[in-house]
Amino acid sequence: MTNVAAQREETAFCRHCGGEVVGNSAYCCSGCEAAHRLIGKAGLAAYYQRRILDAGQRRPRPEDLHQIGDLAAWVRDLDAETAELTLMVDGLHCGACVWLIEQYLLQQPGVVNARVSLTTRRLTLRWEKDICQPEALAEGVQALGYRLVPLDPSCLVAKDEAEVKALLRCLAVAGFAAGNIMLLSVSVWLGADPWTRDLLHWVSAMIAIPAIAYAGRPFFASAWNALKARRTNMDVPISLAIILAPSLSLHETFTGGQHAYFDSAVTLLFFLLIGRFLDTRARRAARATAEQLLALNAEAATAIEADGTLRDVQPRQLAVGQRVLVVAGARIPADGKVLSGSSRIDVQVISGESNPIDAGLGTEVFAGTLNIEGPLTILVEKVGEATLLADIIRLMEAAEARRGRFVRIAEKVARYYSPVVHLTALTTFLAWVFIGGLAWQNALLIAIAVLIITCPCALALAVPAVQVVASQRLLKAGVLLKSADALERLRSVDHVLLDKTGTLTVGRPVLTSCSEPARLSKAAAIASGSRHPLAAALRRAAGLVMTLDGVREIPGQGLEWEGPDGIWRLGSTRFTGQRDNGSAAMTLYLLDPQGHATVFEFTDPLRDDAAEIVAALEAIGPVEIWSGDRAPTVEACAEAVGIADWHAQALPTDKVARLEALRTDGRHVLMIGDGINDAPALRAAAVSMAPASGAEIAQNAADLVFQGDHLAPVLIALNTAKTADRLVRQNLGISLAYNLAAVPLAILGLVTPLIAALAMSSSSIVVVLNALRAGRVKGSRAS
Repeated sequence: MTNVAAQREETAFCRHCGGEVVGNSAYCCSGCEAAHRLIGKAGLAAYYQRRILDAGQRRPRPEDLHQIGDLAAWVRDLDAETAELTLMVDGLHCGACVWLIEQYLLQQPGVVNARVSLTTRRLTLRWEKDICQPEALAEGVQALGYRLVPLDPSCLVAKDEAEVKALLRCLAVAGFAAGNIMLLSVSVWLGADPWTRDLLHWVSAMIAIPAIAYAGRPFFASAWNALKARRTNMDVPISLAIILAPSLSLHETFTGGQHAYFDSAVTLLFFLLIGRFLDTRARRAARATAEQLLALNAEAATAIEADGTLRDVQPRQLAVGQRVLVVAGARIPADGKVLSGSSRIDVQVISGESNPIDAGLGTEVFAGTLNIEGPLTILVEKVGEATLLADIIRLMEAAEARRGRFVRIAEKVARYYSPVVHLTALTTFLAWVFIGGLAWQNALLIAIAVLIITCPCALALAVPAVQVVASQRLLKAGVLLKSADALERLRSVDHVLLDKTGTLTVGRPVLTSCSEPARLSKAAAIASGSRHPLAAALRRAAGLVMTLDGVREIPGQGLEWEGPDGIWRLGSTRFTGQRDNGSAAMTLYLLDPQGHATVFEFTDPLRDDAAEIVAALEAIGPVEIWSGDRAPTVEACAEAVGIADWHAQALPTDKVARLEALRTDGRHVLMIGDGINDAPALRAAAVSMAPASGAEIAQNAADLVFQGDHLAPVLIALNTAKTADRLVRQNLGISLAYNLAAVPLAILGLVTPLIAALAMSSSSIVVVLNALRAGRVKGSRAS
């Protein structure tokens, strides 16, 4: 193993929580890194013990526990020792909420893994069944101030709609109150006598106080939940500002003061609600694709009972081996195979292919795809979280859970927000009173403006918003982003290494020649356990064959089986000790124990857009082919796509050595491969991609997985990475420029609370709208 691969193995587990690490970091996320460095090893145990005790002492409300229901129906056994549960989390507002829930759960005995997705608001929890119970873990999360409900995709849409309607009601109340109080304030501004002024102030108070109490609930509820859990969030200082402004005005009204600020207080709340409403709508647009994917499998399924009767059930209630009827126009509820019927299936959500595929007897079908033409009877093979659709959603959530460099920068700044902003507001108030000689009422107004304008909403949204939109854009193009920082690494690519079979070619070779047809069945039987494209081609050509036990696959070389008469080998010329026949066709040799070889020749067509995409990649940097195939085959492929630098009969160690040499030269290499033999190289590269048709180990090793029969998603991913990097830098610039310009003005008393609310809301909206541009990347077609 090379130094690169060894380094990745050494950092396989987080130093802080022990979770899985992706990349060369010593921590699984920025939260763990910050906690480890901030708390230190000595205080770590005491810190978490205190947090766990705090959570255990704060029992959740009975009505909240009732919402969870029976968790047993949602638990999925992974094996004899571990189980998995997926729930929806209500009350997530930012990355700090995600960090708190994950870190609390990871410190519980028996918890193997805990991941929270801010995009889909899903908590995926794995634990050892003999050590802990899910009910206790769920109660602990609720004690932190969050509500858990069973995963129901329809709840995602319903929750969003309810939130938007509630914000609109609050917005309407605040707008009505602001308009009426403004009308009353006109007389005061025009110089009303003291008696009339006091009367108008009291009328304004009677309108403003109930309006603020009702319309401020979105901020008050969030802040209260945070304070109950002994933490803070961005809504705490905002709520403080909303409360202080009318409180100051009420004091002035009681004492007969000349100035009251009910009009400013309610108008301030009105504009804060406008910002929250637009921000909510923008976030909904950013996560729309993830929620749509979850909703794809929410339709009822029609199960066929043993006696032939039909029964409507939820997809999660289906069992492996059950038969399902899927009528035309319905979505397929589970992964499986067609038992009867013929139709056409829209698989765009799974593969990115825009053209429907034909489906008949034995065709593999996947949950979430759409049956277009005729009824199908399907044998269920995978359900629920085991389906390909669930895998896609998990990959998206895993990408979001792993923070990149820019996310870590933004989080480090936002982490110290709460103490710094409160200290700044207090210092401003005291300075104006004791140094500036200003009345405490006016100094308090300046402090309120500081509380509002320093809210880092724009900074907190700067990076995650771009990442979410970019990952949705890639998903629509058939690219699954497994690592969030892969986009950052893709942007720096200046060299590309390609495998041939299954990468430049479609990976579905066809047997064209066999020197001894009688041995085809033997070769197919040996190849029955391999996912190599040539092994699959042998199986297709041979039809039904018996599988053989004890077959050993040697990556990059072939298969070996020890039978009753000795050792059989199926593989390359080097592996079987044969002389290359010079044919440009792909060749496999079957070597029997007596040393007699049978030759199998295959052709594998190039992907339709291979030459076009290679030409586009060469504009980025040098492109090389490193393949384990024979020289004539690799040469013919390289010539067809226009690549001058090609290497044949390359072992996995050869590919890794080349990547190591390029890394030493300062190159940032993109590796694209699909086979087991490509996995070490995919791990060693700066960034890597694998086709979804490739070996599972290759997909696990890659940073991105692309679907379909074209290479266009590779180019789209590169273009998306460059666009996302540009937008992230723009968003960080916008956020920092806003804070650097607005905060000093507020401290100097040049910004009123009303203007501060407008500025804060506008900065957040601008950042989110700018992030949405990541969904409009120009590039090659995705199909």
